[in-house]
Amino acid sequence: MIEFELGESDLADVRFAVSPLGELTLSLRVLKDPAKYPLHVPWLRRVRDVDTEVLLALSTERGWTPDFLSPRPRTPFTRIEDEFAAVRELPAHALRRDYRAVFGDVPDALRDRGRVLAALETYWHVALAPSWDRMRAVLEADIAHRGRETARRGLAAMFAGISGRITYEPPVVQVRIAGAPARRIAGGQGLVLVPSVFARRTAVPVDADAPPVLIYAARGAGTVWETGLGKGADALAGVLGRVRADLLTGLAEPGSSTDLALRAGVTTSAVNQHLRALRDAGLLASQRHGRSVVYARTELGDALVSHSVERGSGALPPSLP
Repeated sequence: MIEFELGESDLADVRFAVSPLGELTLSLRVLKDPAKYPLHVPWLRRVRDVDTEVLLALSTERGWTPDFLSPRPRTPFTRIEDEFAAVRELPAHALRRDYRAVFGDVPDALRDRGRVLAALETYWHVALAPSWDRMRAVLEADIAHRGRETARRGLAAMFAGISGRITYEPPVVQVRIAGAPARRIAGGQGLVLVPSVFARRTAVPVDADAPPVLIYAARGAGTVWETGLGKGADALAGVLGRVRADLLTGLAEPGSSTDLALRAGVTTSAVNQHLRALRDAGLLASQRHGRSVVYARTELGDALVSHSVERGSGALPPSLP
């Protein structure tokens, strides 16, 4: 169990951020033990021509990885190029410290720093870069959702919504994970929350002296590898049209116009026209987040989809008084 003690200044600096290198690192668990990650099998089948000896050596059987591979994002939308540059600039003693904290010693496959960096960069470009726009769209949608939850229901409800393993009783955020109990004082460093497509549960840095970071599983991660939108019920399509019905039905989790366009295989501008019409009708709400506009169904939109599915399945609607 890990506890983060947050002072007043830390509460003002509870923020969300995306880390491309952190996603790369968490994906190594999929390479290590694919059976535990059936959701990502469609992605794994496409991974070719990478240095698996180095990549597999970077994680333990329990999925632990050196902390330098899961950096605290400096900005909400950190670039992978900047994170790789930071790794290249790390002193050799810092690398050895992080390796030893996880492995006890530096594995033979990781002794050549140049080879490790080359393996990571090649892996990014081959395995993750082609899907990064879709991954980032899911992560941004998650962040937008958490922001709305915080504004509507407060920090405690937001943390509880991330995972049943997290509770917040001021001034402590408690994370129930394996390991010896420890309390970490944020000390004015704030707390950075990092959503992940590849995370199954919550994770924190191995180093107790590292700045507070909490990595968690993002909502809607299962949509990243989908090749199309879910089909809207026929009754709904008869009213809205097939494209808008499919968009509305496909937004069971919040998503960006970019993500929806990629899933539908059309341009963002083409999707945007339909999304705006659904929003103007009160079926969707939108919020700009970074470079994307994130859409979510309103209560009216949820009710319309739910009723349409019930009617399509033969279920009777609730009786009127």
